[in-house]
Amino acid sequence: MKIRAALGALCLFALPWLPGPIAPAQAAPAKDTLTIGIAQFPSSLHPDIDAEVVKAYVLGFVIRPITAFDKDWKNSCLLCTTLPTIANGLAKFETQPGGAKGMAVTIKLKPDLAWGDGVPVTTKDLLFTWKIGKDPASGFSNPNPWTRVSSIDVVDDHTAVLHLNKVLTSYNQWDQLLPAHIEEPVYNKAGSPAAYIKETVFNTAPTTAGLYDGPYLVSEYQSGVQVVLSPNPHWAGPKPGFKHIVLKLIANTAALQANLLSGDVDMAAGEGIGLTIDQVLALRKQHPKQFTYIFKPSLTYEHIDLKKENPFLADLRVRQALLYAIDRQTLVKKLFEGTQPVADTWVNPLNPTYTANVKKYPFDPKKARALLAEAGWKPGADGICRNAAGQELSLEIATTSGNTLRELTEQVLQSEWKAVCVKVDIKNQPPRTLFGETAKKRQFTGMFMYAWSSGVTESPRRTLASTDIPTAANNWTGANYIAFANPKMDADITAAESELDPAKQKALWADMQKIYADELPVLPLFFRADPHVIPTWLKGYTPTGQSDMSVLWAENWHPG
Repeated sequence: MKIRAALGALCLFALPWLPGPIAPAQAAPAKDTLTIGIAQFPSSLHPDIDAEVVKAYVLGFVIRPITAFDKDWKNSCLLCTTLPTIANGLAKFETQPGGAKGMAVTIKLKPDLAWGDGVPVTTKDLLFTWKIGKDPASGFSNPNPWTRVSSIDVVDDHTAVLHLNKVLTSYNQWDQLLPAHIEEPVYNKAGSPAAYIKETVFNTAPTTAGLYDGPYLVSEYQSGVQVVLSPNPHWAGPKPGFKHIVLKLIANTAALQANLLSGDVDMAAGEGIGLTIDQVLALRKQHPKQFTYIFKPSLTYEHIDLKKENPFLADLRVRQALLYAIDRQTLVKKLFEGTQPVADTWVNPLNPTYTANVKKYPFDPKKARALLAEAGWKPGADGICRNAAGQELSLEIATTSGNTLRELTEQVLQSEWKAVCVKVDIKNQPPRTLFGETAKKRQFTGMFMYAWSSGVTESPRRTLASTDIPTAANNWTGANYIAFANPKMDADITAAESELDPAKQKALWADMQKIYADELPVLPLFFRADPHVIPTWLKGYTPTGQSDMSVLWAENWHPG
């Protein structure tokens, strides 16, 4: 069977038969409860351990970062009163001990903030979060790491001056705080960051109200089943619009679609943890008025990580051949109706740091075969390549089981790679296992397909810097699962993090993208247009298209 024919057949399978119009439960919604179907479940609820999109989604209802990028991609205060800038004087340059140039950033917390048990949110929480987060062995995986801060001067309960050990472009981007009155005793008793991660109250008693400072609290937690949220009585912002929000795990996306149509859930989560885009496109065709459909172009990057230590993948020619063998343009056209652009690197064309001047890998199976032959791989009688030692060119690929679109994509890739003599076996795992163990501890043997969602100006340190390769020694900190270690990339990342001149910043980012495309430590696939399926009666829902998700403003959601 020709590859394009196979792709067409898979596409038809990707758009399953849907029933005609039904009398949905949404016609008379229970307006005090919003039930959301999610296709993944977080490995834990600690906000700083394990970088997972589904965890960020769940916690966005109950924990707020100090700052976040809004729907217009502008940095804004959530816990602070005023965004620190050099212009308003809340950020200043200073000389560090030893003569290095650093910064002093003043954070002023809103005075009416409180944890869910009524204890005020204060600079004690900021100090405690920094105390843990600055420890390289903490296992923290933050887009805005606390290791940037060399010391903190507390002015009062709501004001602190953070001294940065260098000039940073991200000086006014700060993540969530941890509740010192609950977590500090646990941390002190544990005696080490590794022990604390196991004993944290986020894991042992996640319904503890004092863990959360957002508009909602976790009132019920059934691991691998559902999370129930209720309003935080001590929330000082706009009153939440629902008495309960239920986040219900339906791991198979086909089953999630059926639950949505039957009315068992009111909506499917967006942000890549709900329905796949092919399912939503089909829903819109069959049920155009039953839901509100939103397709939000996003910074979410679908790609395939490659195992650096695999001897087959260590050869650049093999990595290049794998990418040349994939017809990504036809893939996005057939499966996504062209809504998801092919990626050349991790930087989306929507991002101001994007450059088009990088090496491209168009679909070229002839070139793929030539590269494999050059690398010493020749097709055998069974069509599979073998080297001089008689080894098969055989690899494994893993992704999140139950995600029908990813599973379909794998089948397409498997066929296209077989056409150029590469044997690929599919070994999928549940998301909690894949992200909580396999990826985090770098246990995959060949290829690992998934997506990450970047912040608007987020440094690629967590995913591409040699300092952020997860190891047992650093308690699996970081998200550089590919173990990419390139001195020039490291230097560019460090320089870009401190460069305040936009032109120089863009040049550094262009160089990083060139290195990435040349070295090809991953196989770039496409940038997602995140599909959102919401009830027609839900108001105030605004997708952002970046890692600071719509849930960070969930207090504005209400039944219309």
